[in-house]
Formats: sequence, structure tokens, C-alpha cells
Amino acid sequence: MPVSVAIEPTTSCNLRCPECPSGLRAFSRPTGMIDQSSFRKIIDELYRDIVYLTFYFQGEPYLNPHFLQMVRYANGKNIYTSTSTNAHYLDEEKARETVESGLDRLIISIDGTTQEAYQSYRVGGRLAQVISGTKNIIRWKKILRSRTPLVVFQFLVVRPNEHQVPELLRLAAKLGVDDVQFKTAQVYDHANGHALIPRNEDYSRYRKNADGTYSIKNKMEDHCWRMWQSCVITWDGKVVPCCFDKDAAHRLGDLRERTFRSIWKSRPYGDFRASVLRARSAITICRNCSEGSMVWA
Repeated sequence: MPVSVAIEPTTSCNLRCPECPSGLRAFSRPTGMIDQSSFRKIIDELYRDIVYLTFYFQGEPYLNPHFLQMVRYANGKNIYTSTSTNAHYLDEEKARETVESGLDRLIISIDGTTQEAYQSYRVGGRLAQVISGTKNIIRWKKILRSRTPLVVFQFLVVRPNEHQVPELLRLAAKLGVDDVQFKTAQVYDHANGHALIPRNEDYSRYRKNADGTYSIKNKMEDHCWRMWQSCVITWDGKVVPCCFDKDAAHRLGDLRERTFRSIWKSRPYGDFRASVLRARSAITICRNCSEGSMVWA
């Protein structure tokens, strides 16, 4: 059984980020929100096995009105909980509820230190709102004398914001966030270059070749630890192998029809694992994989 799973609260999102299927409204799979009864059924089956639960796949988790109740439920089962948010819904009330829910880790996407740079990727977003939400969380942690959630700034480094890396570190220190991560950006159509690919290759998932084309740095070796240690569950109960299967093309089972254990140990899942070991580069979702492409600050 896996030690970690990701469960998708919703595919809905308030922003329109250019390299995100949710932001582009480009899913071929159904959009929606997981309901509490389905979530609890999943957790009741898995809580003895998993130690880490990510409340995120696609979409903005806080758009699910029952998101924090689900966090409370998982927390009550002694599961470490984490989520990623664009922080546009962390008003005073939601910030307090977040701290009280027992959420262990809160990743806040903040992809710029000026509105101009921020909105170049977070289309439709407001940097001031992100900063305000961060302040609300940190203030309520102090008021409630809570050590959690660990507040992490995640900075997706793209060409319009790469010069702001030092400024982001200063902003994080000023606000009192607990950690900062710089993340490389996935670009779907990268072969001939792209306006989002940073000039500094240290912050890029891709390298520029002698002929001017770009290729992913990943060596694409025929293995992947995720196949045996984690997976993703979509809002409507589909089990998919990892977070790169954004459109749930590789549906290895449906929790509305079977138990998780039977899916995890099924022939289709075994066949998919075997295909990764045999020829990972032949699998579409693996070709743009960034495993190892996180830079820690």
C-alpha cells in the first residue's frame, strides 16, 4: 500500500494560469468537487496505511466549501495534511479556520514580488491579496499559539519573475513565513523555446541545445518511486498514477466501483508499473516529468 496519496478537492479555479489545464479550462475529464461522504470513505479505508495526504491535484482547494472539514477529518485520523493554494480566499475567517483545522503544511503560490510580474503567470490574480492572506494565517497562528500550518512560499520561476528571486527571499523573511521553495515551470510546448522559460538555466526544467531547441534535463531513466509509494485520487474517485496525469488519462480504477486496495494490487496497475520499468519515455505523461526539479532555498 502507498505511504502517501493526493486527493483532489476540486478542479475549479479562480485564476487562468497559462500552463495549467484548470486555468485554461482545458480538461477533457469532468470538472467538479469531491463530496464529504466520498472523502470520508476513502480516508476510512486508507488511514491505517498512509502517513501523508496532499489536498491538491488540479484546481483551488478553498473553492470546495467543505475543504477544511475534510482536513479536520484527516487530522483526526493522525494523517499529516498538506495543501497548495493561490491564497485568494484566506480572509480572517478562513485563516482562523485553517489554523484550527489542524492543517500541517500550507503551500502558498506567490510567483512575483510585483503585481506586473505576478500576473504574468497568475492571470487574474492579485498579489496584494496573496500577501494579505499570508499575513492572516501567520497572525492567527500567533493568536491561537499554533505551530501549524507550516507556511511555505512557493515561487514558480519563469522569465518574467526570475530577477525577483532575491526580493522574494526578503519578502518571505519580512512576513515571517517558515520556508521558501523555488520551483521550475512545466512548459508543454518547450521544444522551440518559450517566453516562460527562464534565461538562467539553474531555474529551468529545460536546457538549450546547440541547435537552439530545448530539451528536458531529466534523463528519463526507466524507474519511478511514485509507482509504489503514492498516487492521485481525482474528485470523482478515479485513481491515477501521479500528479503529471492532469487529465486522468491513465485511469487505473474507480473508487465508486472497487476498493482502493483492490485497485492498487490490480493487474492494470501492475501492467502500468511494468511499462514504466520497460520504457518510461514511451509514456506521454512521463515525457515532461520534473522529478528532482525543485530548488530549495
